[in-house]
Amino acid sequence: MSKVTFNNKNAVFFQSLKASVDAYFAETKQRKTGNWKLYHKTAVLIPAALAIYVSVLTVSMPPLLAIGLCAMLGLILASIGFNVMHDACHGSYSTRNWVNETLGLTLNALGGNSFIWKHKHNIIHHTYTNVDGVDDDIAKSPLMRHCQTQRWVPMHRIQHLYVPFMYAISSFAWVFGNDFQKYFARKVNTTPLKTMSTTDHVVFWLSKLLYVAFYIVVPLLFVSWQAWLVGFAAMHITLGFTLAVVFQLAHVVEETEFEVAGIEPTQIESEWAVHQIKTTSNFAPDNKIISWYVGGLNYQVEHHLFPRIAHIHYPALSKIVAEECRKHNLTYHCMPTMTSAVISHFKVIRMLGKKPALA
Repeated sequence: MSKVTFNNKNAVFFQSLKASVDAYFAETKQRKTGNWKLYHKTAVLIPAALAIYVSVLTVSMPPLLAIGLCAMLGLILASIGFNVMHDACHGSYSTRNWVNETLGLTLNALGGNSFIWKHKHNIIHHTYTNVDGVDDDIAKSPLMRHCQTQRWVPMHRIQHLYVPFMYAISSFAWVFGNDFQKYFARKVNTTPLKTMSTTDHVVFWLSKLLYVAFYIVVPLLFVSWQAWLVGFAAMHITLGFTLAVVFQLAHVVEETEFEVAGIEPTQIESEWAVHQIKTTSNFAPDNKIISWYVGGLNYQVEHHLFPRIAHIHYPALSKIVAEECRKHNLTYHCMPTMTSAVISHFKVIRMLGKKPALA
């Protein structure tokens, strides 16, 4: 990996911000981890997913209703990822590590792998957000250009037209391709993967086998292969599209900035926390339905600054972060609605698809 560092010698912004956030928790006498607001989401979402899974396999219903329920299952699985898995894998769901580790395995139930995701997301993405050449979320691809520093190819001219399709199949690629590529390559993008223990290897293969068993083998015992294929596709399309769009709206919009890591060591002139402010944006902060469904990931600025604080606290923290940004003359990025964020994202994708003057 190219060595990337931040200019943290005079990190006055984060020192001031952290002091204000710590004061908030001291005054309100709250834990930084989850509470009943988070626990009740788990109690709603996981049983709902199980109920739909059992229903589509055992209850006779019209085909369109069955397809709709499979799509609904995809939406609920995405919300489990946003609300339960995400906090658990960051260690912010509970003060008890075994609870975080156990609920982090809900990612494996979705077809992914919590060990690889923690390395890819917690370590790389959260440290080197929007740094081309390091951040795997904007990894170089011949199909999609995320930023100006990435190589342009003629196909990118129409990327704004086919990107929605790529988002729709992203969970297929993740479950059946990307995890295995990272597992065997022993790296995430350009960064070596942390050494896996015997338990990590066993969990990787066992959970992949269980995924095949519960999402392919068992359904084929109850329904025809044609019905399974349509339902499986409906579930994955909604799951993949939802996950991809929500995460893209946080970093690939008009206001956010990008950096690039070269062959030589790179120092980013901003302190790490200021870099997070520059590369991250919130969306739809006043929409309580969206906030509930996406697990507070519409408050992405707060999440990137304090990933080990549960998302249920982000609305309150957003006021503190915005005020600290004003005090330090930093722009606090926030799209007022999800629609405006989606439009902004596709404007960026279309702009990046145009042939650069020097290409």
